[in-house]
Amino acid sequence: MRTTISLEDRLAIQVRREAALRGLSVSRFIADTLNDALKQRDHEPDQPFRLVTVGGAGLLPEVDLGRPRALEVAEDESNLGGFQPSGFRGSAQ
Repeated sequence: MRTTISLEDRLAIQVRREAALRGLSVSRFIADTLNDALKQRDHEPDQPFRLVTVGGAGLLPEVDLGRPRALEVAEDESNLGGFQPSGFRGSAQ
């Protein structure tokens, strides 16, 4: 099938150059390139991610997923027994 396409000058130059380097006609190069691009889209889509959890009643009431840094601070405080370095005046966020 014959089809006419329009390419920007810059792209047309690149297509001609690449086709010549591969020893192909411009038509064959464009057809091969389009075929390869369409094959990449034809592959089976990945299965959607599904998080599997084990039992439990969900999040603990004190867990706020909107403040992930607070989880790190709480964990540090429990591991360090409330220790704060001298001169520390910050607050957990």
